[in-house]
Amino acid sequence: MLQAAWKKNDKKARILIFGFSIVVFAAVMMLSRVQLKADLGFDVHLFATINAMINSAVAILLIIALIAVKRKNYILHRNLMMTAMILSILFLISYICHHLLAGDTRFGDANFDGIVTDVEKAAVSNSRIIYYILLGTHIPMAGLILPFILFSAYRALTGEFEKHKKLARITWPIWFYVAVSGVVVYWMISPYYG
Repeated sequence: MLQAAWKKNDKKARILIFGFSIVVFAAVMMLSRVQLKADLGFDVHLFATINAMINSAVAILLIIALIAVKRKNYILHRNLMMTAMILSILFLISYICHHLLAGDTRFGDANFDGIVTDVEKAAVSNSRIIYYILLGTHIPMAGLILPFILFSAYRALTGEFEKHKKLARITWPIWFYVAVSGVVVYWMISPYYG
C-alpha cells in the first residue's frame, strides 16, 4: 500500500468538496440560460469533439487503473486516477466553453433551425428515444458523481484505503458510465451541430 499523501481533516475536506461540487453544479446549470455570441475564428463545436476525446481517454484510464489496482500496482493506479481527474477538469472547462459559445442543439434538427418537426422526428425514429434515455441518465449522474470522485480521492490520499475501496466500488462504475455515455451522446448529437 501507499503512504498517506495528505493529512486527514474530514471537516475541511467536506466543506471544500461539497463547496466545489455545488459551485460546479450551479455553473453548469446556469449554462442553459446563457449564450455568448463571439466569433473565435473556428467552429465552436470543436469543444464538443475535445469533450468526447477527453471522455474516451478518461474511460480508458479508468479501465487501466482498475486493472492496475487489482494487480496491486498502487502507484500506477494512483497516477492513472490523478490523470483521469486532471482530464476531467479540462473536460469541465471545455464543456463550459462549448455550451457558452454554441448554445443548445436539438436532436434530429437536420436543417439546424432550432425546431424538430414531425418529419425530422420520423427521420430519426427510435434513435431519438435512445438518445434521450442516455442523455437523461448521463446528465444527473454527471452532476452527482463529482463529490464521490473527490471523496474517493481524498480517502486514498489520506491513506484510508478501506474507506477509499468501499467508496470506489460505487464511484468507479458511475464515473465510467458517465464517461462512456458522454461519448455516445456526442456521437449521436454531433450530426445536428449547425
